[in-house]
Amino acid sequence: MPIKFTIDGKEVRAKPGQTVLQAALDNGIDIPHLCYYPALPPFAGCRLCIVDVKGGKAPMASCALSVKDGMEVTAHSERLHQFRKTALDLIISDHPANCMTCEKNGLCDLQKYIYEFGLEKTSYEGERTSYPNETGNPLIEMSYQTCIMCGRCVIACNDAVVNEAIDFTRRGFATKITTPLDISRKDSDCVFCGACVDVCPVGALIDRTGRFSGRIMDCEQIPVVCPYCGCGCSIILDVKDNQIIRSRGNPNGPANHGWLCIKGHFGMDFVRHPDRLGKPQITQINTDFAKLKTCRPISNIQLPEYPSNALDESITQSREKLARPLIRKGGKLTEATWEEAIDLVVKKFAEIKNKYGSEALAVLASAKCSNEENYLMQKFCRVLFGNNNVDHCARLCHASTVAGLAKSFGSAAMTNSIDEIEGADVILVIGSNTTEAHPIIGYAIKRAVNKGAKLIVCDPRRIELVDFSDVWLQQRCGSDVALINGLMFVILEEGLENKEFINNRTEGFEEVKQVVAKYTPAKAEEITGVSVGNIRKAARLYATAKNAMVFYSMGITQHTTGTDNTMSLANLVMLCGHVGKPSSGLNPLRGQSNVQGACDVGCLPNVYPGYQAVNVPEIKEKFQKLWGVGLSDKIGLTVTEIIDSATDGKIKGLYIMGENPMLSDPNISHVDEGLKKLDFLVVQDMFLTETAQRASVVLPACSFAEKDGSYTNTERRVQWSNPAIKPLDGSRADWKILSEIGTKLAKELGINTTFDYKSVSELTDEIASLTPQYGGIIHNRLNGELGNRQTGLQWPCLTQDHPGTKFLHKDKFTRGLGKFHPIEYKPPAEEPDTDYLFILTTGRNLYHYHTGSMTRRSIGPVFAVPDAYVEINPDDAEELSISDGDKINVTSRRGSINIKASITGRVPKGTIFIPFHFAESAANMLTNTAIDQIAKIPEFKVCAVRIERI
Repeated sequence: MPIKFTIDGKEVRAKPGQTVLQAALDNGIDIPHLCYYPALPPFAGCRLCIVDVKGGKAPMASCALSVKDGMEVTAHSERLHQFRKTALDLIISDHPANCMTCEKNGLCDLQKYIYEFGLEKTSYEGERTSYPNETGNPLIEMSYQTCIMCGRCVIACNDAVVNEAIDFTRRGFATKITTPLDISRKDSDCVFCGACVDVCPVGALIDRTGRFSGRIMDCEQIPVVCPYCGCGCSIILDVKDNQIIRSRGNPNGPANHGWLCIKGHFGMDFVRHPDRLGKPQITQINTDFAKLKTCRPISNIQLPEYPSNALDESITQSREKLARPLIRKGGKLTEATWEEAIDLVVKKFAEIKNKYGSEALAVLASAKCSNEENYLMQKFCRVLFGNNNVDHCARLCHASTVAGLAKSFGSAAMTNSIDEIEGADVILVIGSNTTEAHPIIGYAIKRAVNKGAKLIVCDPRRIELVDFSDVWLQQRCGSDVALINGLMFVILEEGLENKEFINNRTEGFEEVKQVVAKYTPAKAEEITGVSVGNIRKAARLYATAKNAMVFYSMGITQHTTGTDNTMSLANLVMLCGHVGKPSSGLNPLRGQSNVQGACDVGCLPNVYPGYQAVNVPEIKEKFQKLWGVGLSDKIGLTVTEIIDSATDGKIKGLYIMGENPMLSDPNISHVDEGLKKLDFLVVQDMFLTETAQRASVVLPACSFAEKDGSYTNTERRVQWSNPAIKPLDGSRADWKILSEIGTKLAKELGINTTFDYKSVSELTDEIASLTPQYGGIIHNRLNGELGNRQTGLQWPCLTQDHPGTKFLHKDKFTRGLGKFHPIEYKPPAEEPDTDYLFILTTGRNLYHYHTGSMTRRSIGPVFAVPDAYVEINPDDAEELSISDGDKINVTSRRGSINIKASITGRVPKGTIFIPFHFAESAANMLTNTAIDQIAKIPEFKVCAVRIERI
């Protein structure tokens, strides 16, 4: 029930739990405030928002005053006006009068109130703050003279992103906001997420990457979807003169509520980077970045003679770049016109199909491209190539989720929404370094813990969430099934299972019960290394929770047993009935901005859009009718099978859009061999990536900021992203390239079908017409008259009046009954032996993304982590006489790399970790091509290596 009370005699309504200030703002009543920020807890420090309450003795801060029925609040009176004016006078007594040159000029809250209250100057004289500005990094500058001590930055850092890198220090006039021990940000725990900059109401915290390039008030502000991980953050790009000046969190973002990570905040330089396949119109780039080197070529592979993509001091200069497509002539890539390049692509693909047949061609779609572009790519393959040889990088990250959860639940996606995390009593994180790979979700988990949630972390490495956990289960790499079965053994032994849920909502339980009976805690400890006590503690915590959420990522999926791992987790959540309700479920965290969407719209070899099987006659007939052409019912090749078939000479032509298998795939020497054996390779990308350097034709594509389209984040939320700037000269949007090639190739092959699309919206609506889950997600709802621009829509959204679905499987699973699957433990495909003593596991770090083609061309990520490294346990390092920073050699049965050692207790003895973002020390030179036999996903997370000091 709403709460009724009055403000200045006007009756207003408030929601229970709101403060007077929140209620006033919701009802259009402005109460001056400086320290209040909607997404943060109240601080009540500025004293501008004071109000009088009938019966009260003194004015109270309305930002911290809870509403009550019948309250009579006075927000505006002469007395309160004078109090506020005095407070402002005190604030500006220690504030510089530099508004004309301040980055926040025109948008500064303090400037606004000084004007409204008519304060031309302070009435106080005396000492002023004299701390020098902090300028020890190229990203954030702190102006202590400008700081008004509102505390917003401290609360954002400590309570919202829960990084705890800054706080108030000292007392009285000497008070300042700084890092522990007053060290520089770059040497502190600061992760440069930019939250402090975004919430600062004045110009005290400055984004240095855009300084003196354009104040916010001088810029057009364009909301877009972040191009990095699967969180789907909404960001605002400040644009001036067709240049991105800075990136900020969008407070209205439904997934992130304004918070970002370093990539979202300081990782947009790649959009206009000199390495772009186009003509960058760059006038100035932050000179602090000029000496940073990025995108070095792979050192262990002999590269052909192509233009270098390493940066040097010339980065600050304007320079002409490759403005057109590239065609290989005489062994070298040379410039060509678009017409010449497209005609060659059409001619060569037609020749290959006519000479070798449909099965000689394949495509790789992209999790970095929009739903519309991915939909068009899979249609291109199925209609024009005449096969289902379409796949993308989901094969390398969550193919086992798609396979496993489809078997267990009937659909493969997060069952819950990000906003539900803080409502969970228990959170179990397994195989996910959440705070680094999915920072926004990591923030939410840490906030939930601070509110009282219990956290169970299962990970071989000591990831950040371990410090917030109640139980850390440090299992051996590849032993997840044994661990999960051990948890279920305890739950069944102690009678903690949800019998009602099992009986009414599931099938196959008895078979699982029989298998689990073998995995006593002692047996699980023997396999996993996790103590019996911790297994029992974790099992009881999870089973007895009212609401429990499980989060997992590639630490679960990237195994030869990835599908087994996923189905085991499904067994666990069904055993306890922790699914089908708010803040309870099983949540795979998708790795790229549109990897969920690329799967949804059919970029998989076995399904059409909407996960409709290609080998079911009725479904095939439906798509044949709508596309106007006969289709193949043969399941196509996966990413790794396409490379294998190229190596064997069966695949002759390959079209790659926005993927870089020369860094992302396992055993990249094998990938290199396969690409070299192709008759014709087309790569469509923004940069001359390691893969593009091997292409027959390179087609320059637009960045995310230069085109529009929809993207589906990890919580199934479909959002529209707007073009912020005009396309780079010589580049085109991926869907436009596909449309033109498709139209000409259809004519060349005599296929009567439509590829001549005039707008992205046509594709959006075509997806809705073919994809049941997207049935109500039309362009007009995402970015038109029907009004879901701010929130997007979460599938399933079946009709145009459907509101979308916050959580899945409420009354029944997609498949009807949830299916238990009995799963036995199987060891990894390759384990240490006398020749290869160590386990190598790979993954991401916070500062970089995928193959580095974007982050290694952006100021923030390169500043934070410029070079490749390998994490080694201190005991192992001591035995091998390796010191921190030493160059070492890491060798597997497939290859060898040189890399810098990082000595850390994050990894257990006998295990090393290498992030896979760095071409010069490519982790995937080492990884194993062994695959999960169901999902065909490679085992990136376990292989045997040896290490030695160079």
